[in-house]
Amino acid sequence: MLYLFFYVVASLNRSTDEYALLAFKSQITYDPNKILAKNWSQGTSFCNWIGITCGTRHRRVRGLNLANMGLGGTIAKEIGGLSFLRSLIISNNNFHGFIPDEMGKLSKLREIDIQNNELNGTIPTSFGFLENLKKLNLSYNRLIGDIPNTIFNLSSLVEISFVNNSLSGTLPTDICHNLPKLEMLRISVNQISGNIPPSLGTCTNLKLLSLSYNNFFGSIPMEIGNLSKLQILYLGTNDLIGTVPYSIGSLSNLKKLNIGINSLHGQIPESIFNLSMLQKLGFAYNNISGNLPSSIANGLPDLESLTIGANRLSGEIPGCISNFSKLTLLDLGENSFSGRVPMNLGNLQNLQILSFESNQLTNDPSMLELNFLNSLINCRQLRVIQISKNPFDRMLPRALGNLSASVEIFTAYSSSIKGIIPNEIGNLINLIELDIGGNKLTGTIPYTLGQLRKVQMLRLEDNKLGGSIPVNLCNLVNLYYLDLGNNHLSRQVPTCLGYLTSIRELNLSYNSLTSTIPHTLWMNKEIQIIDLSYNLLNGSLAPEIGSVKGMRELYLSRNQFSGEIPSTIGQLQNLINLTLSNNLLHAPIPESLGNMIALQYLDLSKNNLSGEIPRSLEKLKNLMYFNVSFNELGGEIPNGGPFKNLAADFFVGNSKLCGASQYKVMPCKGNATSSSSKTRTLKYILPSIALVIILAIILVYLMRRRNRNTLLSTQCTFPITIKRISYYEVLNATNKFDEENLIGIGSIGSVYKGIFSDGMIAAIKVFNLHLEGANKSFDTECHILCNIRHRNLVKVITSCSNLDLKALVLEYMPNGNLNKWLSSSNYFLNIVQRLEIMIDVASALEYLHHGYSSPIVHCDLKPSNILLDEDMVAHVADFGIAKLFTEDQRISLTKTLGTIGYMAPEYGSTGLISTMADVYSFGIMLMETFTKMKPTDDTFVGEFTMRRWVLESFPNAITQIVDVDLMNAVENNVSAKESCFRSIMGLGLECTADLPKERLAMKDVLTRLKKIKTEFC
Repeated sequence: MLYLFFYVVASLNRSTDEYALLAFKSQITYDPNKILAKNWSQGTSFCNWIGITCGTRHRRVRGLNLANMGLGGTIAKEIGGLSFLRSLIISNNNFHGFIPDEMGKLSKLREIDIQNNELNGTIPTSFGFLENLKKLNLSYNRLIGDIPNTIFNLSSLVEISFVNNSLSGTLPTDICHNLPKLEMLRISVNQISGNIPPSLGTCTNLKLLSLSYNNFFGSIPMEIGNLSKLQILYLGTNDLIGTVPYSIGSLSNLKKLNIGINSLHGQIPESIFNLSMLQKLGFAYNNISGNLPSSIANGLPDLESLTIGANRLSGEIPGCISNFSKLTLLDLGENSFSGRVPMNLGNLQNLQILSFESNQLTNDPSMLELNFLNSLINCRQLRVIQISKNPFDRMLPRALGNLSASVEIFTAYSSSIKGIIPNEIGNLINLIELDIGGNKLTGTIPYTLGQLRKVQMLRLEDNKLGGSIPVNLCNLVNLYYLDLGNNHLSRQVPTCLGYLTSIRELNLSYNSLTSTIPHTLWMNKEIQIIDLSYNLLNGSLAPEIGSVKGMRELYLSRNQFSGEIPSTIGQLQNLINLTLSNNLLHAPIPESLGNMIALQYLDLSKNNLSGEIPRSLEKLKNLMYFNVSFNELGGEIPNGGPFKNLAADFFVGNSKLCGASQYKVMPCKGNATSSSSKTRTLKYILPSIALVIILAIILVYLMRRRNRNTLLSTQCTFPITIKRISYYEVLNATNKFDEENLIGIGSIGSVYKGIFSDGMIAAIKVFNLHLEGANKSFDTECHILCNIRHRNLVKVITSCSNLDLKALVLEYMPNGNLNKWLSSSNYFLNIVQRLEIMIDVASALEYLHHGYSSPIVHCDLKPSNILLDEDMVAHVADFGIAKLFTEDQRISLTKTLGTIGYMAPEYGSTGLISTMADVYSFGIMLMETFTKMKPTDDTFVGEFTMRRWVLESFPNAITQIVDVDLMNAVENNVSAKESCFRSIMGLGLECTADLPKERLAMKDVLTRLKKIKTEFC
């Protein structure tokens, strides 16, 4: 009977475990590989289920391990019924919601690992009852609140990890009193404040202590030196003050030490340079002073990274620093080091990054050249050389061309370098940035610079370079920034510079250039800054100047330009600064300048301009500086808009100007006569005009009643705005739909840029009414867009609808669409920009799918429908085939298909759409954004799709398919970049699963993207 009793009890206990596991399974809403769906069933013993480990005696659940399975859902409170559970590992999944308090009942638990999920809320205080707990890892979630003090009473704890949450509060002063076994404490990237408790020094078993990226203040406790087993100490990016404790030098097992970005002062204890196991040492961005010991390298044989830049260190750089044979990163920049640069740096054969800019370093005075550069020839892995802002006063050696081809950045600006630029510099064919401006360089610009095909930034300004600008510079097809200003350059501006479509900033100012401005220069519609001031340029300004739509600053002063100011200049809607002073320009100031609504600075002084100051300039609300002094202007100075705040000095030298006394010009004549005339007009003429208008209105009304169908209803309405725009206003704004204002052509119509009479710039989407479905598309967009509001959705200003025209007036996006940035070699987006754009798109879709009263499916998500504003914020556009579901509706059928390559399989084959169709399109677009490969590329034939292409490279070969420009971009941490790409492509694969139910919800996609950005950017 006793045996039967124990058998029944054991059976009941096992039933309790099975019930808890099934309850846990029931709250898993996402199981991409169907692991639980296929395996966790009541037909088999739960001890045989995947992820479950049972004890051999009682057959009770002892281990639950579901790590890295991509599961999503909440953690069921019934998990507290697994009373024999010792190990709970559900890391690297998508669990969300709160951590259930019932987990505190699992008294036998020894390990909890739920890192890298999306859990929120606070850490349960019930965790303080887990007396057998050894490892607790809650990192990379969204937990808030204070860490419960009860956790610090668990004497069995060995590892605590709460990295990258939003936890606050302080650490208890007696943190180690009850944690004698603690080996790892990782609480970095939170919001924890207060002092670092000195009692940490009693955690004598501690091997890793990471408190970085918090709000700790006060000094570093001397007691940390008692942690004799410590291997990793991270205290960087806090508000710590005081000195570096000399006791840290006694941590003989220390391998990594970083206390950068604090407010520490004093000297680095010399004992730290004797920690023989140290691999990484960082004190950057503090106020540390003193010298580096002459024996610095003798005690650090394994050092790989030394970052002590941005401090107040002084003295000489010890020559023995070259004994760091494993060093890959050496940053001594922004200090006060003096003396000669060591000549034996070439011994650092693993060196990748070298920076000692902004110091007082010199060269061997007996040598004419910077001969320390010769020693760097042996550093064949070198990528970055930064030696700017040092008083070298020597020449660049010809041997510069023998540096490793791996060099991508060479900066030596403001270093008193003299002599000529050696031709051999053209051998550095992988240079991305070359900055040797602000020196004393003479001679001519080497023709060999045209060999640097990858260079994006070239700065030679503020030197004494002469001769002409080499035509060969036009070979630099990736050039983004070119500064040759303040030299002695002469002759003409090369015509071919206009063909460098990638260039965004061009500075040729303060030279002796002659000739006219080549017309080709105005062909680059995306260039943002042009400075040709202080030269000898002549001729007239071409009308094509108005085609440079992206320009923000234009400086043409102190030249010999003649003729009129072209009226087309008023088309530069984004221009902020315009200087045309000190030229020979004549004729009146164009009225069109009043259309330059972004203008803040306008200088037309010292020319031969005549006529009146246009009153259209009163519309320039942003104008802060306006100078027309010393011209031949006449008439009344406007006194509206920005003119109210302008000083008299801006109008001197124009003897015929008149106006208000504040301008210190003569008063305008005939004001009294004018007033009398106005009175007569009001008294006699206006009533007659009013009568005529009333009769005309009556006549029109009668005619419209007689035949309503013969006249157009030209008045536009739209429910989201009180502004009404007529058909004729649309015509005028687009110059009668002039091709010059055409932004793009889509499947259902065209989009024009429109400039309205009040200065408003808008994008006008005109529907082609000859196409089938155009009217329905217009109605759909009106119906949807009038009811939704979100930062990342394109904003509709109004609409215009009549028998001949249906148009939407939209917010203008000056940076075009995402497709432009991905499909052209002339545009570049870095990793962070691409991530932010995709986060913006995901935010918009999350709102459409989950944040609105009824789900909305876009149905045609693709890069050409993602518009970018002036700040590169993405806005989802084109809702012509979108579907507005009912509140409870989740699936619908449609006959209207989206774009091939971006459509989900079920959408393309059966017309079945749901929010998951948008998720699929988003996944494809995510892959395209980071690979620059279109899903319709000829590479993808039959079953070999874009998704399969990515899948075959995932995860280990992912860097072989990402955009080569991203891989070539300079990054300090290549492995982190590769991990970032793996996370992005992995998310893209999850979004593009074949079955809709296996795809992520958009709110989960958004969370994952934000986590990727936080972790890697």
